[in-house]
This record gives sequence, C-alpha cells and structure tokens, in this order.
Amino acid sequence: MKELLMVAAMLSIISCDSNGSDEPTPEKKPDYGTLPTYTNPVWPRDWPDPTVWKADDGYFYSMSTNCEVVIKSTNLVDWEDAHIDPFDKESKAKLQAAGWNLWAPDVTTVNGKRLCYVACYNGANDASICVSKEVSPNRFEFVGILTQGKITGIADTIDPEVVVDDETGKVWLFFGSIGGIHRIELTSDGMALKEDAEYVRVAGLNADQDQSRIKVLEGSYLHKHGEYWYLFVSSGWYNNNTYQLRVGRSKSLEGEFVDKYGNKLLTGVATPMAYSTKRFYGPGHCGEIIQDDLGRNFITYHCHDAEIDNGGPRPMFLQELFWGKDGWPYLSNEGRVVTEAEGPVFE
Repeated sequence: MKELLMVAAMLSIISCDSNGSDEPTPEKKPDYGTLPTYTNPVWPRDWPDPTVWKADDGYFYSMSTNCEVVIKSTNLVDWEDAHIDPFDKESKAKLQAAGWNLWAPDVTTVNGKRLCYVACYNGANDASICVSKEVSPNRFEFVGILTQGKITGIADTIDPEVVVDDETGKVWLFFGSIGGIHRIELTSDGMALKEDAEYVRVAGLNADQDQSRIKVLEGSYLHKHGEYWYLFVSSGWYNNNTYQLRVGRSKSLEGEFVDKYGNKLLTGVATPMAYSTKRFYGPGHCGEIIQDDLGRNFITYHCHDAEIDNGGPRPMFLQELFWGKDGWPYLSNEGRVVTEAEGPVFE
C-alpha cells in the first residue's frame, strides 16, 4: 500500500511539472442541438490496447490484445461480436511461434492495403512484431516478422504503430515500452523493414532508469493535426491509477517530439491528457482518433472499471477529443474519464 501511495504521489508531482496549472483554451463549441448520449465503458468486456478501423461495409471494427475476436459497431458506441476470427489457424500458429502472447494489434492501411501489426510476446527480452495482410474482410494472413527484440536488444518490442508520412510517403513503425519507444522505416508496402533502415529512439526512459514507470512510455499512436504529428503515449503501471494517457508532438515524424512546454519526450516527460476517477482508473493505450459526421473527434482507450471484477479487466472507453487554440489536444470533462456523455453521430 505504501509503495502504491508513493507511486501515486510521484505521478501527481510529474503531472504538475509537465502540465502546470494551465487549463486548455478551447475553441468555441458549435451548437449541435440534441445529441445522442452514451455511457462508458462502451465495450464492458476485457479489451486492452484497442485498435479501430472502418471497413468497406460501413461498419467500425475493433480488435484488442489476445487477438481472439473482432467486434463491430455502426456508431463506436453500440458494439457486438462480429463472430470473426482475425487469423486462420496457420497464421495464428506462425504468430505464436514468434511469441505465444499476441498483444496490442494495430490495423492500418498502407498504400491501399489493410494490414495488421501484432506484438508477439514471450518475455521482455523475447518479443517480436509481425505483420499480416487482409485476405478477406477483417481476416488476416501472416506475412512475416518485422523486428525481434532478442536480435536488436530492445526490451519489450511491443505496441506497434505504423503510419504513412503524408509529405514524404515514407512508412514508419513506432514501437516500444520498457526499453524506450523507437521508430524504424518500413518498405513502401509496409510488409518489411527497409534495407539499411536504422532504429531511432524517440521517447521514454528505460524501466531500470525509472522503476515507478512514470517516465517509461508505451502504447504509441500517431495522429496528424495541422502542421504537427502528435505522438500519444501511456505511462505508469497498467494495473493501477498511475497509468495515464499523455501526448507530445513534432513537425516531422523524423524530428524530435516535445511536450507542451518544450521538454523532450526522450526524457520521459509528456503532456498529461487523461485522469482517473474513483470508479474508472488507469486510462491509457488509446486507439485511433475518429471523426464523426459533425466533424467531432472521438478517441478510444482502455481503462479499469472498479465495478467490474474489482477492476481486473480493461474495457474499452470512448471520449470526445478537442483541440485547443494552442494546437494541443485535450479530452472532454477536463481529462477525467467520463461516465456519460454526448456520443458521435454517423448517418
């Protein structure tokens, strides 16, 4: 108990150092009239490290750590089991040969082809990231191993995030946790490392540098807004209220990411975005930012719910995201996890 209180105190100190007492200056909110409401969690089953994509049939689909099932929704709020196994038996066997535990999938489109990147985990020093390609709607076939921690020496080669630079056309893989977040360039089809590509560390301390893990960053997600690329990360221990969604930004995917006050994410500092409540704690590892038909932005993430199995599982949550006049993102409800809110609108 004493150790948990110490960690929580450290989180409070670092949050003040990183975010100060400044409140975000919101842009004027349009009057949309009466909007539908929803309650969190939007998917009450265990759904850590969610990824969300919109398919050709108009449905949103989602997969999470373990990669055992795909769920679907028309509105990001009402989800149901799609009864889809994302990998055939042979592909799953190949993935688990690289690492038995399948973690933190990232489903994204690279040059017109939908791909799925998965962390295959045996241990901190034996984790790999593999890529699979879509061969039928929302089903993926194993392509190969992209990177292996036991070869590179990067601990916790997990949490893949692949993004295409809209200016250069380059394809980048961001990944990492207790060994730091790194990036490396992929081939134009996103299915292999580019020849002679180099690993570059972009954020976070090693776990042995900060055993509280407050400055250990993981769960990368990248989003372009205006002239900046925003790197969303999580810090702290995933199983308690020290876990928290944070953000930094850079004008280039190949540049240096900093927090709101110019501190380098390489030092383990990033601007806090999400805060625990008494019931909901440890919000982090976000999925994609999705815009509804009214132009509003929503983000998914996982969080503990103290009313569900004493907070053991990590269900999926949804929250509206705004952009301040200073260009920095912030969440509704002053960053606190929302219980009920106005939901997205899709025709």
